[in-house]
Amino acid sequence: QVQPVESGGGSVQSGGSLRLSCSAPGFTFKRCGLDWYRQVEGTRRERSAWVSSFNADGTTTYADSVKGRFTVSKESATDTVYLQMNNLMPNDTAKYLCKTKWDLLAGGEYADCFGHWGQGTQVTVSS
Repeated sequence: QVQPVESGGGSVQSGGSLRLSCSAPGFTFKRCGLDWYRQVEGTRRERSAWVSSFNADGTTTYADSVKGRFTVSKESATDTVYLQMNNLMPNDTAKYLCKTKWDLLAGGEYADCFGHWGQGTQVTVSS
């Protein structure tokens, strides 16, 4: 299976920026996608909100709440997906997690790709 590991979180003031990393060795070769989620303190991981996707076909998609502020990209040499977060707001405060994604049409193995969570990295935005 592909096991993602997040890093790059921290504390910033409103309007600031952070870049998060999700290292997921092998996810491209195994034809997985990778999603970013965010989990508000006091809520279950299963209720985490979807933030963005790096899809197995190389396209990217974003939740309306972050569109225009967040950008996802991939560094191919290291199988690392980055989430560049600009103009952060207090409502962006959450633990940010990445999760592998299986796509039937991509041809990857279900066991390699489906639903493997990282441990998350905390982002705190103060006003």
